[in-house]
Formats: sequence, C-alpha cells, structure tokens
Amino acid sequence: MRYSLLAALLCASPALADQPPLPFNLGGAFELTDQSGAQRTQVDPAGNAQLLFFGYANCREICSAALPLMAQIADAVAAQGIAVTPVMITVDPARDTVAAMGPALKQHHSDFIGLTGTPDQLQVAYDAYQIETEEVFFDPEYGPVYAHGSFLYLLDADGQLLTLVPPVVSPEAAAGIVAKYASGQS
Repeated sequence: MRYSLLAALLCASPALADQPPLPFNLGGAFELTDQSGAQRTQVDPAGNAQLLFFGYANCREICSAALPLMAQIADAVAAQGIAVTPVMITVDPARDTVAAMGPALKQHHSDFIGLTGTPDQLQVAYDAYQIETEEVFFDPEYGPVYAHGSFLYLLDADGQLLTLVPPVVSPEAAAGIVAKYASGQS
C-alpha cells in the first residue's frame, strides 16, 4: 500500500483537487508548544490553512529543502490571496527547544511556526500522521541526524488533512496544489 500511495502522490497535480477524499486515514488532534511558549493544537488560531512538516530546524538533509519549499509555497499562495501558515513539528526536541526553534525557522519565513513538546505529546502527533523517526548517525559538527518523513501535509484551518504535497515537485507545482485545495480555506 505504501508504495502505491507514494507513486500516486508523486504524480499529484492541482487537478487532483477535484478528486474524492484521500484513501487513507491520516491526521488528528495534538497539543504542542510553539516557539513563543504558547500551547497550540492542530487548529490554526488565525483561521488559515496550514502546511505541516515533521523535521528539525537544524537538519542539513531533507529539511534544508522542505523548509525553504514551504516558505516559497506560503509566499506564492499569499500572492493569490490565500493565507497558509507553515508549521514544523520537531523530531528532535532536545535541540528544537522553545527558545531555539524560532530563530532557526524565521530564517526561512517570518510566519513559520515551530512546535515541540514532551515525548508523549510529540508521539501523539507522530502517530496521527504515521511518522517514524530514527537517529541514523551522529555528525560531530551538527549532532544527531534523524530519518523522518518528507511529505508536506496541507491542513485546513480546523486541522483536517486536505492533501499531501510530495517533496519532489517544483515550488510552482506545489503552490498550485496548495492553492487548489486551500482556496476556500482563507
């Protein structure tokens, strides 16, 4: 199932917005802490759609491509009058502390929200999105390097999953997918 799902998502295009709901169950409630120390759930307090990613702020691997892509998508759809909040849930809470996440994420986009929490709180979010994390090695310069998911999850303002955005599409194609699904959300 995972390989056929991946193949279908890699071929995703904005035209898929006219298709029925996703054929799998992802998403759900969580309560975490943002970079300002405020509690935050899957619901966006400003009423915006959300582009969610699981990673870590100082990742030199997939995050170094996904976080800038999220910023490009947020800016591209904002130009179309669609507000989308980029959100990252950490897979490295030891380094992605409340104090450390904000400055690292602001380098990518001023509206970026970073979320962390206790291991139990984070596990609730990981389970909801079927995220598996694993430390794969320790880089002497940057610290632990983790394997983690790479999809971007587009949520509506209430935190319901609208679609997945594959990390291998161009920023323009990704923005098209987001705009198609989120146009009624802002």
